[in-house]
Amino acid sequence: MKKILLALIATMALANADVTNVVASKAFLGKNIKIIDVRTSGEWASTGVIKGAYTIMFFDERGEAKEAAFRAKLNKIIKKNEKFAIICRTGARTGAIAKILDNDYDIINLQGGMVRLMQEGYKPVPYKR
Repeated sequence: MKKILLALIATMALANADVTNVVASKAFLGKNIKIIDVRTSGEWASTGVIKGAYTIMFFDERGEAKEAAFRAKLNKIIKKNEKFAIICRTGARTGAIAKILDNDYDIINLQGGMVRLMQEGYKPVPYKR
């Protein structure tokens, strides 16, 4: 009985998932969708950021998740039911973050991250604190 209940819960969770995976590209940046850069401040300073992106760390410099603080900042930027994109360095962190947030937000996970964008020739703008 427990296995059936767990399978049912897992199925319902997947049905509620609002995550779209899209390869990070310069073409995507032309869409009118807010982008949240979840990298660390050190990464933003090192490579720069996407012009117009919002910078909100999900994991701190030690790799610890700061979900409550992230959600509080995100909710000031994103309206209820608004689709938005998240990006990190390679897409690994955003894949994990999307799984954590998928039931509450309509997320586009930019796979390949900033590394992919820069390989395509995108020039980030300097990060300003």
